[in-house]
Amino acid sequence: MEVMIFAWIVFLILIVLNGYSFQLFRHDKKMAIKNQWRVSENKLLLAALLGPFGAYASMKRYRHKTRRLKFKLMPVFMVLQIVLLVVALCYLF
Repeated sequence: MEVMIFAWIVFLILIVLNGYSFQLFRHDKKMAIKNQWRVSENKLLLAALLGPFGAYASMKRYRHKTRRLKFKLMPVFMVLQIVLLVVALCYLF
């Protein structure tokens, strides 16, 4: 029972991190359009590392940061998150 609770908590944390990442990239795109103060690339990269699926979805949806070399690491971040999740679940079960 405790393992299932932990798995759900991890799942919810990943949902929140990916949602935050999506919104952060969306916000930065809006600020870029308005020519206002932007989110730093380091903060965007950290958000992409923690929530790569949300960041990737936002990049594709809003066509933002798709040409930047740093942000082409997104698939690597996505694979890393999947591997960490699988390893954690295998360790629990």
